[in-house]
Amino acid sequence: MRKSIILLLFALLLPMHISTLSAQNKKMNMADFEKRKMEFVKKEAGLTQNEANKYFPLNTELTKKKFDLHKRHRDKIQRIKDNSNISDAEYRKMLEDDVDVKIKEAAFDKEYAAKFEKVLTPEKLFKAQQAERSFIQKEVSNFRSGQGKSRNR
Repeated sequence: MRKSIILLLFALLLPMHISTLSAQNKKMNMADFEKRKMEFVKKEAGLTQNEANKYFPLNTELTKKKFDLHKRHRDKIQRIKDNSNISDAEYRKMLEDDVDVKIKEAAFDKEYAAKFEKVLTPEKLFKAQQAERSFIQKEVSNFRSGQGKSRNR
């Protein structure tokens, strides 16, 4: 359970991490990353082209919503941190905002779970989500080991 939560957080934070890496390392090509991720997930989950055509736009939409949610939260936190005198009330507000983000993220997951089940069987949905986590974990691991632009085989 704990590993699943860590992987989920990792998957959600990766787009933010990759955009930072992209700015630092121009070799990171997001379009290439997304294409390789989709190919990997499609293969590992055994998705047909029709299923992939329905699944990936929903998955991209969900990822974007979560990314935007986290970006707004980070911006809000940064504005508070920029103030050198942070009060207990401001710290409390940051903690409350952290919880609110988790609740909103869970609401997005619940909303999209119903949408995903309209386009994939539960088995294929599970396999697709596991494959995406695996792909992202491998990509970050490759980045950290200095391989930069990696290929999953």
